[in-house]
Amino acid sequence: MTPVHNWREVLRYAWSIRLMLLAALLSGAEVALPFFEYSIPTGLFAALSGLTTAAALVARFVAQVPVSGPPVAGQNTTHRRQE
Repeated sequence: MTPVHNWREVLRYAWSIRLMLLAALLSGAEVALPFFEYSIPTGLFAALSGLTTAAALVARFVAQVPVSGPPVAGQNTTHRRQE
């Protein structure tokens, strides 16, 4: 595996990264909050984490101008490994 050439921009601007970090925080909250608060419904943070992870999956397939750049007319945007 080799990282993409603009991995710093991807890490900084990609919505999929942001959503995956949010999902990780929600998963941690699911474990930690029952020790402090009993009024939160059981499974709420797990459900939010699942929804956030699903949104991150969708975000991976959406062109994001700060990361991918604007689309160029007539250019094939698929990236294939060069043999």
